[in-house]
Amino acid sequence: MKLLKQIPLFFLFLSFFSNAQDSLIVTQKESLRVKIIELKETIEDEPLQRFSISATNDTIYLNNPVVDKSIQETTLIDSLWLKELYNSPLYDSEEFLIKDAERVVLKDGEIVEIILEELSTELLKSRLTILDNKTPFNIVYNQSLERLIKTYLKSRKKSFSTLMSRAQYYFPMFEEHLDKYDIPLEIKYLAIVESALKPRAKSRVGATGLWQFMYQTGKQFKLNVNSYVDERQDPFKATEAACQYLSALHKLFGDWDLALAAYNSGPGNVNKAIRRSGGKRNYWNIRQFLPRETAGYVPAFYATLYIFEYANEHGIYSNKPTINLFETDTIHIKKQVTFDQLKNFLDVDIEMIQYLNPQYKLDIIPYRKDKNYYVKLPLYNIGEYLNKEKELHAYIDAEEAKRETALPQLIEAKDQIRYRVRSGDYLGKIANRYGVSVNSIKRWNGLRSNRLRIGQRLVIHPRKMVSASSKSLKPTQNKATPKGSYSTYVVKKGDSLWTISNKFPKVSVQNLKEWNDIWNVKSLKPGTKLKIFKS
Repeated sequence: MKLLKQIPLFFLFLSFFSNAQDSLIVTQKESLRVKIIELKETIEDEPLQRFSISATNDTIYLNNPVVDKSIQETTLIDSLWLKELYNSPLYDSEEFLIKDAERVVLKDGEIVEIILEELSTELLKSRLTILDNKTPFNIVYNQSLERLIKTYLKSRKKSFSTLMSRAQYYFPMFEEHLDKYDIPLEIKYLAIVESALKPRAKSRVGATGLWQFMYQTGKQFKLNVNSYVDERQDPFKATEAACQYLSALHKLFGDWDLALAAYNSGPGNVNKAIRRSGGKRNYWNIRQFLPRETAGYVPAFYATLYIFEYANEHGIYSNKPTINLFETDTIHIKKQVTFDQLKNFLDVDIEMIQYLNPQYKLDIIPYRKDKNYYVKLPLYNIGEYLNKEKELHAYIDAEEAKRETALPQLIEAKDQIRYRVRSGDYLGKIANRYGVSVNSIKRWNGLRSNRLRIGQRLVIHPRKMVSASSKSLKPTQNKATPKGSYSTYVVKKGDSLWTISNKFPKVSVQNLKEWNDIWNVKSLKPGTKLKIFKS
């Protein structure tokens, strides 16, 4: 699927695990789980006692605070449903620490001896045979696959514990989509090889997201990119697109091993390998004719599949997950909102918002009538959001009125642009700016050398967004000034857009900004005349 990379996949795959302390490993931040843990413990211990004290008319008294009956009822339903989910196989309540050994001997609860047992070749062969028999993949033993598996087991056990904790959130989502398209559920392990389950992962050549879509391939499957949102980083939409792509590749080749190879290098390279092999259609028979990275790609998938399927046998256990998928829900927004505003209003950690909403590049959720942008939040924040939505919108208006500089304009990424060469430009600089290669620019424009002249126009198919100068940016909701009658308001000392908007019915802060072209609070000075159009 991606452009051919210049480094072996083995090193690329290992590199995904190297930064164990990156900002997305929020599993170490216990504060992100405190509310869920407290809720779970309360539900498990006394799910009904909290709501059975007394009831009078439409008011229910719960531990002294007064709670609206409708809110209480929905909270009760959420609590009871969570109790069922916590008691189901979806939730693993046991916690483990990874031990770099295949067996740990315990005495009186203390570790007294660690015995390392080597994975013998014969044992590995028998296990691979079992996997081969129960999956549609052609998993056969060979020395390179054995070396790869043992390398992972020797040096990457802790990384796999982290991966398993991430998998507890993502795998239920993957399995639902894979089942929908009748794709083997084991394909979920492909996302580990692609991105180590990091939704904001980006390769050197621009492949992005859990499923590592290049820009053009993403567009093919309706994954749109603009200055605010990269849908390749949206776990739900990217998984849907990956299933559609894999399903199409399987229909093309009729073999899941070849479909995996094509997902990595493109169907064209797989077809070339088939021709060069004399028409053979078994992955292992055409492997030597595939690009170097793809030759290691499918074995990396097999190695990952093996380790996850036999994790217990090798003493590999999941770290505590940040959150379970069933502990979250989504809300379609009705007003542009920043992560900071959600954090302050709902008292939810911003790291949690980022973890659940990785598609928003600027930590801002834009609002457009023709788009269904949403926010995913922990379940304990969903009720508060819905119950206080009007107050949240008022809070957003008040915060926006204080903003000194306008938010960036929402710009859709273009499939093709024409770039004018400026003084100091060279092909490498232009290529890096738009996330493409020098050879691609030369091919698109029929260039035989690297020489450029000032004023020359180049056709570019950008693979990453390039922000416009902040001086030229205007807010997303900028509209034409309405026509018709209006009154004039003279700004007084101490006025703000928020206080002025409250003086006129059905007039918002955004209206005042649009009608008077005011995008900086410094422009609002005593004596300034503002147009107030009649609704």
